[in-house]
Amino acid sequence: MKLLGSQRPRVSSIPPYSTSAGQEAVDLAASAGLILDDWQQWVLMQSLGERDSDGNWSAFEIGLIVPRQNGKGSVLEARELFGLVLAKEPVIVHSAHLFKTSKEAMRRILQLFQNTTDLDRKIRKVTTQRGEECIELTNGCRLNFIARSKSGGRGLSGDLLVLDEAFALTDDHMEALMPIMSARQNAQIWYTTSPPLDAITGEVLFGIKDRGETGTDPALAWMDWGHDPGVDQADPAIWAAANPAYGNRITHEAVEREHRTLTAEGFGRERLGIWPVRRKDALLNPEQWRALVDVDSQALDPVAFAVDITPMRDWASIVAYGLRADGLGHVVVVEHRPGTNWLLERILQLREKHNPVAICLDPAGPGANLLLDLEKSGITRPEDPEKPELGDLAVPTGREYAGACGALVDAVKNATLRHIDQVPLASAIDGVKTRPLGDAWAWGRRAGNVDISPLVAATLARWAFEARAHLITDDHYDLLDSVL
Repeated sequence: MKLLGSQRPRVSSIPPYSTSAGQEAVDLAASAGLILDDWQQWVLMQSLGERDSDGNWSAFEIGLIVPRQNGKGSVLEARELFGLVLAKEPVIVHSAHLFKTSKEAMRRILQLFQNTTDLDRKIRKVTTQRGEECIELTNGCRLNFIARSKSGGRGLSGDLLVLDEAFALTDDHMEALMPIMSARQNAQIWYTTSPPLDAITGEVLFGIKDRGETGTDPALAWMDWGHDPGVDQADPAIWAAANPAYGNRITHEAVEREHRTLTAEGFGRERLGIWPVRRKDALLNPEQWRALVDVDSQALDPVAFAVDITPMRDWASIVAYGLRADGLGHVVVVEHRPGTNWLLERILQLREKHNPVAICLDPAGPGANLLLDLEKSGITRPEDPEKPELGDLAVPTGREYAGACGALVDAVKNATLRHIDQVPLASAIDGVKTRPLGDAWAWGRRAGNVDISPLVAATLARWAFEARAHLITDDHYDLLDSVL
């Protein structure tokens, strides 16, 4: 007997509804030549459920998590076609992680309209100019296609927001897009994706997953075909359970090739829908941090200093990092004060007193304006990066800063540094979140309500010391007289 993919998700949580417009969406898609599988029809039935009280959608948010190439895109095409033609949703916004993906989605739904004369004549205008891609119908409804960014979607309003490739969602994306629906009475958001690449860059999606799996959000429809970790990845029954199109569009032979070729992690994520594991120690674990307290800890001279400022510029921090006599690292918050007008004078005082390895700040952060002031005060970058002098300016690249964040996490996990248990640094570690930075991650300055300037400065100070100390030969490595 031929093994076929499961037509229902392993995990689902559906808000109750009295009627559904799902069948109308299915029938309209079929009239345009898009014949949906049983599982695709079921998703539309659950997501287009209507409340008895007011007829609005029972689900404000829909999370559809299914491995690649199973047909998520067809579900979205049917939903958008229904929204434009039958539901007459005035503004639909389709967003994807990459511009080329968004453009392909536009091409596919245009083809549906062009499949029948009746639908084709409903198109008033198609705009293909990059950044303004849009399909507008004669009934006034519009479907806008955008690639996600910090600003993408700002200025728009929307009745339906499609967030395809939701594995790459960030807080910046959500802040730009979520408010477009605030004034709409019957709005809906779709998250469609396979699992995120890791538990750091997938933080936004993990938050939605937490709500969906507990079933505590009365307005979230959650449908996830993926497996838990630990399943037998060589079992075809496991393959079929995670892939509703298995035995149809996705052949047994294709999955066999993937299983032979991909890593266990890659096959688990891409074909079996296994989410990356969220471990308490994946980033900075406050318990591990507290275990590194040594109230008598001190560093040898010289140290590196770093400065950071909050995005609102209401607080600033100066942190020092160096090595102790036993070779372990030592990090200490030297200053943590409101405002910024005290920073330059205090930095100059510390440089004069301690002749540090370097003074460091993030050129892409809120403290970037200090660069000019420091250089005017004689704190400049070394002419030869391989021959820095004590007290020179150290400015990391984005890649170096991302590496510095990871290196600090490693130092805490491996217990290679100590601290004196200061509240500003402990509070930052308790509340810090992350943000994507290229292919890596960094501390998210705007990802929470916590002042993380002490942590950012500590990260930069450690990086500056590790990058510079071994390049400098000097004869005054004495113990500091201060509490550093």
